[in-house]
Amino acid sequence: MRNLRCLQHSSIDEVPGIRATAWDVSNDAIICLRESNNLLRLERWNDGKLNQIACWDAPLSPYEILDLHFFADTESACVIFDNGDLVVVRENPVDEEKIEIVGSIDVGISAVAWSPDEELLVVATKASTLIYLTRDYEDLVSVEFTAQDLEASDHVSVGWGKKETQFKGKKTKALRDPTVPETVDDGRLAESNEFHETAISWRGDGAYVAINAVEKSNQRRVVRIYSRDGILDSVSEPVNGLIGPLSWRPAGNLLAAVQLFEGKRQVIFLERNGLRHGQFSLRPLDSVDGSKNFFVRSLQWNVDSTVLAVSYDDRIQLWTMGNYHWYLKQELFDIGLTWHPEKALAFSLTSTSCDRIRRFQYSLDVSAGPIMPPCDHGVVAVLDGKNLKITPFRHANIPPPMSLYEVQMKENGNDVLVTVRSTEPEMSQQPVFKISVLHPSNRSSRFTLDLGSGEPQLQAAEEPFPESPKMAVNGENAQMQRLYALPRPVSAVCPIEFQLTGNGSLLADEKILARGCTSFLVTPSHLVFTTSQHFLKFVHIVTNPEDLQIPLDTPESDERCRSIERGAKLVTAMPSIFAVVLQMPRGNLETVYPRALVLAAIRNSIDRKKYKKAFLACRNQRVDMNILHDHRPEEFIANMGTFVDQLKKVEHIDLFLSSLRDEDVSMTMYRETLRIDERRADETKEHPVGKVNRICNAFLEVLASRKANVKNMVTAQVCKNPPDLDAGLMEIVRLRDNGSEKVDETVEHICFLADVNRLYDNALGLYDLQLTLLIAQQSQKDPREYLPFLQSLQRMEPLRRKFSIDDGLGRHRKAARHLYDLNAFDELQTYTTKHELYTEVLDFYRYDETKYSSIMQLYADHLKTSSRFKEAATAFHYLDDKPQASDCYRLAHQWQEALSTASAIPLAKDQLRSLAETLAHSAIETKDFRAAATIHLDYLHDVSSAIKYFCKGYLFTEAFCIISLSSQPDLISSVFDPGLTENMASITELLADCKAQLGAQVPRILELRAKKEEDPLAFFEGNVNEGKDIPDDVSLAPTDASTTGGSLFTRYTNRTGTGTAETGASRRSSKNRRREERKRARGKKGSIYEEEYLVNSVTRLVERVNAVGEEVGRLVKWMFQRNMVERARAVEGAMVEVVELCGKAVKEVWAEDDGLRVESEGVERERREKPVVKEFGTMLFLGHG
Repeated sequence: MRNLRCLQHSSIDEVPGIRATAWDVSNDAIICLRESNNLLRLERWNDGKLNQIACWDAPLSPYEILDLHFFADTESACVIFDNGDLVVVRENPVDEEKIEIVGSIDVGISAVAWSPDEELLVVATKASTLIYLTRDYEDLVSVEFTAQDLEASDHVSVGWGKKETQFKGKKTKALRDPTVPETVDDGRLAESNEFHETAISWRGDGAYVAINAVEKSNQRRVVRIYSRDGILDSVSEPVNGLIGPLSWRPAGNLLAAVQLFEGKRQVIFLERNGLRHGQFSLRPLDSVDGSKNFFVRSLQWNVDSTVLAVSYDDRIQLWTMGNYHWYLKQELFDIGLTWHPEKALAFSLTSTSCDRIRRFQYSLDVSAGPIMPPCDHGVVAVLDGKNLKITPFRHANIPPPMSLYEVQMKENGNDVLVTVRSTEPEMSQQPVFKISVLHPSNRSSRFTLDLGSGEPQLQAAEEPFPESPKMAVNGENAQMQRLYALPRPVSAVCPIEFQLTGNGSLLADEKILARGCTSFLVTPSHLVFTTSQHFLKFVHIVTNPEDLQIPLDTPESDERCRSIERGAKLVTAMPSIFAVVLQMPRGNLETVYPRALVLAAIRNSIDRKKYKKAFLACRNQRVDMNILHDHRPEEFIANMGTFVDQLKKVEHIDLFLSSLRDEDVSMTMYRETLRIDERRADETKEHPVGKVNRICNAFLEVLASRKANVKNMVTAQVCKNPPDLDAGLMEIVRLRDNGSEKVDETVEHICFLADVNRLYDNALGLYDLQLTLLIAQQSQKDPREYLPFLQSLQRMEPLRRKFSIDDGLGRHRKAARHLYDLNAFDELQTYTTKHELYTEVLDFYRYDETKYSSIMQLYADHLKTSSRFKEAATAFHYLDDKPQASDCYRLAHQWQEALSTASAIPLAKDQLRSLAETLAHSAIETKDFRAAATIHLDYLHDVSSAIKYFCKGYLFTEAFCIISLSSQPDLISSVFDPGLTENMASITELLADCKAQLGAQVPRILELRAKKEEDPLAFFEGNVNEGKDIPDDVSLAPTDASTTGGSLFTRYTNRTGTGTAETGASRRSSKNRRREERKRARGKKGSIYEEEYLVNSVTRLVERVNAVGEEVGRLVKWMFQRNMVERARAVEGAMVEVVELCGKAVKEVWAEDDGLRVESEGVERERREKPVVKEFGTMLFLGHG
């Protein structure tokens, strides 16, 4: 779909006697060799002028220059003559001659060619030999052409085309295999003697070279293929009429040659093994004087194998291939084409009079029509010689080489431009396009394409044709224009001009937007381009180039990026139908509807309140309907009537309502990617949770005012969240009461929207048996089941019927209310106990004390049975059942209430004492020593036991007060002092354990961290101990963190360098997670979890030390008062030492960070903060201050 278009053209005239040209790649200049006054002049054309490099005498005898090659690295040129001379011209010689004949071949030279790497020169002599020369012109290999060379390739022949192998039965022609040729070539030469020249061509990688020469022994032209070492690899199969031109495609797969076939010329292709591989016919030529005898002088591929140049006597044709069809793209009336060695579409030409050099830079560009709506019909014109192929892709997507319209012109076309007759916005939806074609004669033809009339109309006109295309965008109105040699438009707002350089850089006003760009287009709202990474990207058009945002290569999360087929390029875009046409490297087309264009059009339609257009786009392109509301929620609700009026169709409204979700798609899947500095208030406002209900309610208001179709109202009720099935069924009831004929249709509709079984239950819940019957008839229920059931309900009294329905539907609270209305108290008591409806039934009888107490008794028994003793005790207390209340208080461990209630019964002393002992024992088990001591003191009158339990709870002050009040000083020595000693022993043991644990765990943590720094590979593989055992006194405790499988270093952290919480989320099964947690819980020694376990263990130890600080302080104080000074000093010293060790451990373990980050399933949880070590207050008298 691309045409060759000239981007740059320059020439220099009045340069007579040009004999050869070459490219100077380093200076991007042309080296020409010309003869003037019997002198050969080597000159460089650069910066518009010729600069002479060297000059020497021309040979006296007639000569022909076979090759001119310039070496940019040594600034020297090699000129090879047909008489055998090899002349080297040095531009800046150093201890060498400027002009030197480095060699001569006496027999003469018929063809030469330098290898692509410029290291080998292959020379075909007139004595049928092939010579390999080095860069220094030293002889490497010499090969002689012999008849035995033809046996190098064993081409298999099964007699195809011979008379004796042909089937001559009935209907032979119809049954003939089309892959079998009708005749087999024997290699006959062409009749003319003009085609006996020799041609040499290298493969692009320099590994093989091909020589096309006549084998004189059997008068057959043969293409021999030699390796770089001069070894014959293969020869071509016999081809009748094969002539001299030969060119090996740089890509390496085919060789191009020319065949005279039945008076026609065609380019044939050969594989490296010498077999034919397709062909195409050259077009007939007409000269100015009427002669038709044109000879093909040479074939030349450009450097990237996209264009084949066919040189005739007076002209050059440029051919390209797409979808296995060869297109004639250019015809230039010059000779002497030389392709640029590095720039694919740059070449030089010499005029037929040999007095002018021209330089061209072409590009492959799509000749497409306007992309601005409403003219975006995707009109693309393709040139193929005299054929003009036109396809409007909005109407027909026809793959090349076919087209919707094809026009036969009088002469070949070189360029084509598609414009539209009018660019006014008010123009019709079927614009008239003008297609102008430039011919080689500089005449132009114009064709008119009226899409309304069908066939294009041909009009001839002599008009100049513009050149050099540019792409520009007017930033003021964001309209796209194609400019051809026109000045850049000037606008009040700075316009943006987009350019694509030869190296794939996409520029916006000289600013590089992206690299690796292969093609681009500009629509009214987007810059669209393809990349070498096979992505189609969209950039929002803004007025300032600095604000252009290039999307990342994330097609899975960004609507502005889309994956495409490898090598695909843009052809045209049609924003009106959200379409982009791409062409694959082979030539076939693909029309895609990118989300960026679709969503941009939908948002634009919503902004202009064209809801029907937006709705149809969502439906056709499978876009979530929620965007119709979420893009402009407040405007949508305010214009609900407009929305309904535009959609009109019941089916469309139902489709929208049934697609509603509470998710705000404008902030999730269809998030706006256009950066706006001042966002609208309704964009930033979050939708309430009841978004679906809000929309449905607004629809119901609008539909009710318009007396719209009941189906839409039913849909609005059913689509609420949760579905309001009762309201939807009531719509059907109203329709039935009005005598409408659409009742059955509406019932069928609501059964389609919702579960028919739920509808059946809801219809029953409305106590409308007729409606229930209608719903049941739409279900899969057996009539033998529901008909008797409905008939039995019909025979019941209204209240009893309602009770039966609600009881059957599991609505027990409503059923209990019906029993209350029936005044069936006994039945209600049984029903209450069965379904645990105590609170509801208590509310029924709150003014009937007798029945209220009866229900409360049932409730109290239920609470006691359910082990809810506290609530049961309160209920029994209300019923004045003190024994039951006291028992429940006891079971609830509320000793004060239990003893006070038992005393009020009253209980016997022995029973009360037994109850007190039981409660005291329960308090001791729960370590509530204060309660146990109080019970022993107040109810059991056991002062000694009370003092004992006060001491166990470190309540030494309370214990000493009791001793004083009881006037029993002997208890100090018998009970109080032993309590101090016992507590001292337990505290001393605890502090010793803490000290030992810190001494083992903190060094281990530091050791593990050092190993992780030294050898992280071994650490994360779990080999952290180098085969050694871990001390048994190191405690490993489980945590709530978890890990997921991943790479070596992310496996145990769940984090990646660039990932998000979503991408790092665990995808493991719950079974694997539980297994991982068990590994943590076991705390295997030497595992990768060890460091985390130890850190958490130290944290818990510090918290434990902080908790016992106050108890140790009270213990030390009373030990000192009881003259246990040394013991008190020892306990205080141990506590001070442990607190210091804890402070030191916290500084060492949390040296890098102030908290431990805990992650689970890839989601970061709250930070586990560094523990704070509380200060321990020492006594002034013990010397630890």
